[in-house]
Amino acid sequence: MEKIYLLIVLAPLFGAIIAGFFGGKIGRAGAHWVASAGVGLSTLLSIYVLSRFISGEAEVYNETVYTWMISDGIRMEIGFLVDQLTALMICVVTFVSFCVHIYTIGYIADDEHNWPKESLAGRNSYQRFFSYISLFTFSMLMLVMANNFMQLFFGWEAVGLVSYLLIGFWSVRETAIFANMKAFLVNRVGDFGFILGIAALAMYFNSLDYAEVFAAAPAHADTQISILGDTSWSLMSVICILLFIGAMGKSAQVPLHVWLPDSMEGPTPISALIHAATMVTAGIFMVARMSPLYELSETALSFVLIIGATTAFFTGLIGIVQNDIKRVVAYSTLSQLGYMMVALGVSAYAAGIFHLMTHAFFKALLFLAAGSVIIGMHHDQDIRNMGGIRKYMPWTYWTSLVGSLALIGFPGFSGFFSKDAIIEAVHHSQIAGSSYAYYAVLIGVFVTALYSFRMFFLVFHGEGPRDEHAKEHLHESPKVVWIPLVFLAIPSVVIGYMTMDPILFGDWFKGVLHVLPEHDTLAALGEGIHGPNSMIAHGFMGPALYLALAGVFVAWFVYMKKPSLAHEIKTRFDFVYLILDKKYYFDELYQFLFAGGSRGIGKLLWNVGDKGIIDELIINGSARTVGRFADLARNVQSGYLFHYAMAMIVGLLLLLTWFVIF
Repeated sequence: MEKIYLLIVLAPLFGAIIAGFFGGKIGRAGAHWVASAGVGLSTLLSIYVLSRFISGEAEVYNETVYTWMISDGIRMEIGFLVDQLTALMICVVTFVSFCVHIYTIGYIADDEHNWPKESLAGRNSYQRFFSYISLFTFSMLMLVMANNFMQLFFGWEAVGLVSYLLIGFWSVRETAIFANMKAFLVNRVGDFGFILGIAALAMYFNSLDYAEVFAAAPAHADTQISILGDTSWSLMSVICILLFIGAMGKSAQVPLHVWLPDSMEGPTPISALIHAATMVTAGIFMVARMSPLYELSETALSFVLIIGATTAFFTGLIGIVQNDIKRVVAYSTLSQLGYMMVALGVSAYAAGIFHLMTHAFFKALLFLAAGSVIIGMHHDQDIRNMGGIRKYMPWTYWTSLVGSLALIGFPGFSGFFSKDAIIEAVHHSQIAGSSYAYYAVLIGVFVTALYSFRMFFLVFHGEGPRDEHAKEHLHESPKVVWIPLVFLAIPSVVIGYMTMDPILFGDWFKGVLHVLPEHDTLAALGEGIHGPNSMIAHGFMGPALYLALAGVFVAWFVYMKKPSLAHEIKTRFDFVYLILDKKYYFDELYQFLFAGGSRGIGKLLWNVGDKGIIDELIINGSARTVGRFADLARNVQSGYLFHYAMAMIVGLLLLLTWFVIF
């Protein structure tokens, strides 16, 4: 099986290399064929691996492929850990990535208009984009298949690097350059905590191997360390919180969430790839993989829970006032990532991964559907200029409806099973902060339905686009665009129903995700659930379903039935609207505090250090000193004999004085 695992990882890398380095020779068709074939092969092999685990034929694979070096007893290795969690993740990553590859063929077919004619960066941009998304897939596969922290960190940083390239793909746009730099810098903040956590593991466990660290973790459960002064800190809490700070950056949790909405400056396919199954889910996967560590620190679990709940509720509110179709979906991603973190915080790791899987399908579907609408609207992304598109784009309409219903957790759709499981798990939890988290995620259900169907109604219902030119040329996207929507819509409907039992209440993650008995909220929930139909019936007895329906009704009433009401609400509550529109002023705060502070420090160092010390004191000062000595020497060199005699006498007296004294 090792060759299969290697092929799963290396096939996208091969496609990325060919499309990137030889794109000019093989042309556009060659680039998308080789990149798509590489990811397609990985998808088929990933499904094969998953099927072997489902049938019970496969065993957990944990082996080293290559040893890079050994330093002070710590082994730096490339290796694979393939278990049920890995098999699930590689299937999700490769399938969504393959759909994005196919979709991209149609979406950026006319990418030339995005580049000035004289721009060298626009040359072979089509091929370069396929190289980037294949490289992105390779990086994510290296991350989820890692069996050690060094390889995890490599994949972690690689997805960050490629996301920087993809968000700023249209490099002639200042907004794209600002967005990719913002994403890069914010992620570096999180990654600083992440690498400190890995360093602490290496320091106290003397190993970077998952199995060795997890086996030794219980022995360090009560270990106390000193960081500042005599204050005592729990080693496991420090390590888990530091690792989670990395997850806060990658998975865009408050307050490190500000990069994700701006990443919409990249092409829509990469928005789907980053926000659905790859980069932003890396933090969710990492915390779940580290469950043997997090179970030893309730402090860390509570920290994860509160951050996740805050992200789920407050970022969802921002989505209500957004008018850019991609940014509405982006804030939806932020909110749903918060739900996943909440699940991890109450030790419902299986529910978090389950929602990661279901979310990957319907969120990729919504992003790609948004891209299809943007194509039809001639790249107008303002939902206020749309309406009535369902008549012109039926495939996009119905698949968007499926994605929206899955997102709000409508009974029977995939999002229902995963989201309901998270809400109930929080309700059963006794972890500190669980009461706050429960009400946050519960009210978040109403908020999710409100902004989702606000967008859906404004885009697809109503009289029609305001732009008559757009209305005349509006039609369904090409098959290469809408067929991936259908492929993603199918699992958005059925995958939750099919997999709920084994993932949530079965033994699929047995021996993979570790939960202490006192933290096992899913076991308490599973006592009253017997199959997906039972879960649906249980949903009708809880408040979440009715909150979702209320959100849909409010969206219809405010934006369709009485559209003037929306303006009245905005005017009456203009203060609240302004706060949401400004995204709680996080961007302004960071611009003033960090960007402005950095510029201020730079100016201070320039004025004091560069101008004052280096230029004025060292460079100009040394020149002046040499000049003064030269003036003195010039006075001595007068040409008169008695001046030279006097200089010799003075010099002799100085030497005699030196010898007498010393």
